[in-house]
Amino acid sequence: MPIFEYVCKECENRFEAIVQGSKSPECPSCQSTELEKQVSVFAVSSNGASASAEPLGACGSCGDPRGPGACSLN
Repeated sequence: MPIFEYVCKECENRFEAIVQGSKSPECPSCQSTELEKQVSVFAVSSNGASASAEPLGACGSCGDPRGPGACSLN
């Protein structure tokens, strides 16, 4: 189940939601379904540096800090 980030067009609340199948998410503050999906960036950093300043992670593909072969992407 993917987690998506949204901004509510009604109350401007920013939130994350787990989306299951064809269900539509709604704002937890005002229950509006008028939402704008945001670009979500997964970042892993052990030294507090910006994720955009370094490679995605030890894996190089998904950012999994366990290293190459730790995830299903490689």
